[in-house]
Amino acid sequence: MRILQLIDTLNAGGAERVAVNFANALVDEVDASFLCATRREGVLKKLLKPEVGYLFLERSSTLDISAIKRLSVFVKHRNISHIHAHATSFFIGTILKILHPKIKLIWHDHYGESEYLKQRPKAVLKFCSKYFNHIFCVNSKLKVWAETNLKTTRVSYLPNFAELDRQSAITQLKGFVNKRIVCLANLRPQKDHITLLKAFKEVNSRFPKWSLHLVGQDFQDDYSKSIRSHIEIENLSNSVFMYGSCSDISAILKQCDIAVLSSKSEGLPLALVEYGLAKLPTIATNVGDCNLVISNENEGKLIAPQNSLALKNAIEVFINNPEKAKLAGEQLNLKVKLHFSKQATIKSIVKVYQSM
Repeated sequence: MRILQLIDTLNAGGAERVAVNFANALVDEVDASFLCATRREGVLKKLLKPEVGYLFLERSSTLDISAIKRLSVFVKHRNISHIHAHATSFFIGTILKILHPKIKLIWHDHYGESEYLKQRPKAVLKFCSKYFNHIFCVNSKLKVWAETNLKTTRVSYLPNFAELDRQSAITQLKGFVNKRIVCLANLRPQKDHITLLKAFKEVNSRFPKWSLHLVGQDFQDDYSKSIRSHIEIENLSNSVFMYGSCSDISAILKQCDIAVLSSKSEGLPLALVEYGLAKLPTIATNVGDCNLVISNENEGKLIAPQNSLALKNAIEVFINNPEKAKLAGEQLNLKVKLHFSKQATIKSIVKVYQSM
């Protein structure tokens, strides 16, 4: 088997991290592992193993004929047997399937707004789904949605896995040591940073030495402007720090003491798995499949979305009870290693590849 991971960018997002993790992990499991970034490169490129065959397509539009031809030649010359298309790259994956009918096409649905599936556009996806040999979904809601709305007969749930990256430390966090809260999330509305900022404002009034660190891509849009404006208006500039997209996530998490994810919609966020690997006491909202990662009080705090008071209280419980916080981080670490390990996930996807 010769497997190509297809992803639009290599920015530090969840779907992008999964594509890179799969490409790296499959090096030792299949005959050859490849990855193609169709639109843009990014910070995750440096995490690819040298054994992974790599192509940057520089696709400039949906129907960039020149880019499609280059990818078609790449697929043919390298005898690609399976294309594993992540997120929105399903469209170019479908074109390749039409051009090379013998190739097996897998689509990986990472849709992050699973609380709002009724509003999800599906016309193009439904057409393309006729060509999918299999669909992987990152949570159970997406699996049900695919089985109900798409034309692919084989659909399965596949939890995300994460690895501690070996990237040397680049980012030095500001603030006081042992008093840092981290939120690992790209600046998108569904991540609901505003509720987190409201909660932290209250925390900071009682614990002024604690700081909040926002790590994730800044799209320089109205949403990111609203975050910056909120920080300024609430006089939080000396306690809330933004770092943009970073590749040294493991090194960043080692500098932190509490981890938070305040989303109002999710799939199964890779950030939670990464928090667990880092043994961080974690607070997350009960959306998507977050409850599969944090399933009880011993593993962390699961709160209602868009509730700044509940989030504030949860943060303060960990601040006031460092031993309890440490134990929660250790329990989450055990849970992640047991149920969201690389070994179990790769075994599952290889089995699906082989079944085709």
